[in-house]
Amino acid sequence: MSLLELPVSQPGPRAPRAAQSPPWRLIDRVGLAVAWLLGLLFCALAGALVLYFLVQGIKYVRPSLFLTNPSPGFTATATGGFLDPMLGTMLVSAIAMAIALPIGIGVAVWLSEYGRPAALARVAESTIEMIAGTPSIVLALFGILLFESPALGFLSRSSEGVVFGRSFFAAGAMLSLVALPLVVSNVREGLEAIPDHVREASYALGKTKFATTRRVLLPAARPSVLTGAMLGAGRVIGDTAIIVVLLGATLTFDRSGSVPLLSTLRGTGSTLTYYVFYNAPTGEGNQPTKAYAAAFVLLMIVLALNVGVDIATRRSRRLRWSS
Repeated sequence: MSLLELPVSQPGPRAPRAAQSPPWRLIDRVGLAVAWLLGLLFCALAGALVLYFLVQGIKYVRPSLFLTNPSPGFTATATGGFLDPMLGTMLVSAIAMAIALPIGIGVAVWLSEYGRPAALARVAESTIEMIAGTPSIVLALFGILLFESPALGFLSRSSEGVVFGRSFFAAGAMLSLVALPLVVSNVREGLEAIPDHVREASYALGKTKFATTRRVLLPAARPSVLTGAMLGAGRVIGDTAIIVVLLGATLTFDRSGSVPLLSTLRGTGSTLTYYVFYNAPTGEGNQPTKAYAAAFVLLMIVLALNVGVDIATRRSRRLRWSS
């Protein structure tokens, strides 16, 4: 057979072109531009705030401020530092997270893995959302009514039979309600992101639901637990209303009793947020340099927590992709 007699292959049907997205309408382009503008504006405002306090605060930060307690005086050198407010910030945060973290993990596990009875689960979800939207001053007033009662009077400061309802424990307990919704939401999100085949594999090995939750799911959701804890701690550190109402707003520790730890928990004091408020130009102390220095330290703590949240979130995403 010659080359001229070879059959000519007919071209097959062409593959359909990839569907092209329709061009954006004018209103879509305007909406995208507005979104970009608002995002850049938000970043600029946040950056300006951070840079302002960095520049203003770092000028007045001295090592002596971390080593001395506040004291009465009229000049910056005579009023001391903020050692007790810084320790008070750590103590209140530790109390709040010690209460909010286990309760938040338990509620999140129950809502995510069990959810029975369904009516009670819906009520719990609504309660968590309500707590998240409640102003902190309302929680502070509720805490005063709660810890002024005779049943809980031993947990707050009292004098001559009068219970004041103010103490480190009272402030930490109410601040735990501020952190609780963040812990619940993040832990629940982390548990729900775990694929179902992980649970099925554990059940196939004879593990109970409780053992699966404790040994498989919670370790896998550890980055989300850490994220919720750090976000909750950031909210606790930045609160002021509950501190002013429930902690007594005394710049130095005022212990109540002779038992070391219990006297501190029942005592009063302050945190860095109240120290900034007290020394602001409109506050009673009127020491702006001390306010800028304390605000700088507080900002560094919050930024460190945010960096930790970002690291935990990235690790959580890598774990999800690998699963």
